[in-house]
Amino acid sequence: MHLIDTHAHLYLKEFEKDIDLVIRRAHDHQVKDFFLPCISSKHIDSMYQLESRFPNQMKLMMGLHPCSVTKDYLTELKLIQSELEKRHFYAIGEIGLDYYWTKEFQQEQIKALNIQIQWAIEYHLPIVLHTRESFDDVYEIIKSQHHPSLKGVFHCFTGTLNQAYKAIDLGFKLGIGGVVTFKNGGLDNILKDIPLESIVLETDAPYLSPSPYRGKRNEPSFLIHILEKVCAIHQLDSETIIRKTMENTHELFRSSSF
Repeated sequence: MHLIDTHAHLYLKEFEKDIDLVIRRAHDHQVKDFFLPCISSKHIDSMYQLESRFPNQMKLMMGLHPCSVTKDYLTELKLIQSELEKRHFYAIGEIGLDYYWTKEFQQEQIKALNIQIQWAIEYHLPIVLHTRESFDDVYEIIKSQHHPSLKGVFHCFTGTLNQAYKAIDLGFKLGIGGVVTFKNGGLDNILKDIPLESIVLETDAPYLSPSPYRGKRNEPSFLIHILEKVCAIHQLDSETIIRKTMENTHELFRSSSF
């Protein structure tokens, strides 16, 4: 048994100088598998390069992040889809809506999300959803596109208990990351009422470092702090949490090969 970081952007420039040390520290803290969500086509080569260095540990996704959606999103989606036709990926991601930075391309984001959901159904892949200040809209879109094979995870979940159960009722998992360790984050109060069967663990590295590393670059070895918090909330030992979140991850990504 080991920990799995279900969401980490290890191919970004923040890791280019010390990725070997980052992976070694992760291993030292029982983190041995890493799921890499795509952001845009410009990151594909660096994702492939990282996979070639660590072929048994890096699990790649393919998708267009909502913050990378512009007026030219259809051209970008063609590049993304061309990769989906070439090889296996573990998920369509990271996709969704982001209303935090700007709503300038809100309609384009919605159209891009709908297109990528259809890809997930076509390729029989789960989706990894980004819902910053947009949970309700994303939820309604997923609900409207209901399909028996459509499953996935609400990445970096920070919503209400009602929203959590809405996602779970759709058959989706919740990605629990560093926010659960924040003193005034509020997620710890919600997580105690969420069944373990519905969560997976993630870092979102290099973003959203857990306490006591807030403000610093996040990395997979910090997943141990998220694990410790989840153990404390559910009053269970780490072996139980690791085993259950591994099972959930296998179910989410429809694989037992990691």
